[in-house]
Amino acid sequence: MSRDFRLFISHSWSYSDQFNRLKNLLDNRSYFYYTDYSIPQDDPVHTSGSDRALYQAIKRHISPCNVVIILAGVYSSYSRWIDSEIFIANEEFSKRKPILGIRPWGNVNISQKVQENADLIVGWNTESIVDGIRKLG
Repeated sequence: MSRDFRLFISHSWSYSDQFNRLKNLLDNRSYFYYTDYSIPQDDPVHTSGSDRALYQAIKRHISPCNVVIILAGVYSSYSRWIDSEIFIANEEFSKRKPILGIRPWGNVNISQKVQENADLIVGWNTESIVDGIRKLG
């Protein structure tokens, strides 16, 4: 019996190509099933909501998840929302949500924030990512 993992994939819409490539890797992996709880790009909370509304939306989306995935590129160091996502995963629930950091393809350096908070960091490789999700989820 296969397990359906519930994932929140942290991302910046400025770097949506990485998000889309990650989803493509997961979508095309045989015998791996997941539901994506990430906030969609077309969700109006991005543009019409307040910071508080976006924070609450992120919290709602992370709540049912088994694993929070953060692309650990250096851009993560400059995103204030990644700080919030890490805080929500670590502090906002009775049982914290494990964080999987993924080193983007070709990156040597990764975000210090992600390095300090991830339960596991894996390379940009389908099998490493799926194994990491299975270990943490």
